[in-house]
Amino acid sequence: MGGRWSEVQILSPPNYCHRALARGARRLIFMPVQISVIGDAAADAACLEAAYGVGRLAAGRGWLVLTGGLGGVMEAASRGAAEAGGLTVGILPTYDFSTANAHVKVKIPTGLGHARNAVVVAAAAGVIAIGGRYGTLSEIALALKLGKPVVGIHTWPGIEGVWPASDAEAAVAKLAALLE
Repeated sequence: MGGRWSEVQILSPPNYCHRALARGARRLIFMPVQISVIGDAAADAACLEAAYGVGRLAAGRGWLVLTGGLGGVMEAASRGAAEAGGLTVGILPTYDFSTANAHVKVKIPTGLGHARNAVVVAAAAGVIAIGGRYGTLSEIALALKLGKPVVGIHTWPGIEGVWPASDAEAAVAKLAALLE
């Protein structure tokens, strides 16, 4: 691409605009909305169906789908997004690229273990939590602490700041409204 990055300017979530200098000429590069889909690696059928639907619908909106890159909810969301032609990113807990599920297009090995949860939510404009156990709970807490909108399907009940949704369509619609 040439040139060097001069500044990053956030216009208004979720519309990110990166300005770059390339050989003296100013160019604008627009990036898609990045959302994280979080949930358990050992999810039940209802959560897997919801995650697949969220991935498909998010990709249909042109959103980048970011997950922890492993199985369960992460794999179902990645599969849904990939089948809809979307871009999928996996923030892996290991240094090993091969731990990513088959539907992750961009693999980012971190070697951070559970600490990678902070990266998963920090890199997103908003989060959809589906089911989950303590890892998902930590990601929800981090997202809320960072001021990210969180929508939940079959996830931890009673958390102030988490918008409940009954299914994938309702979750994606709610997150879209929260990101406007």
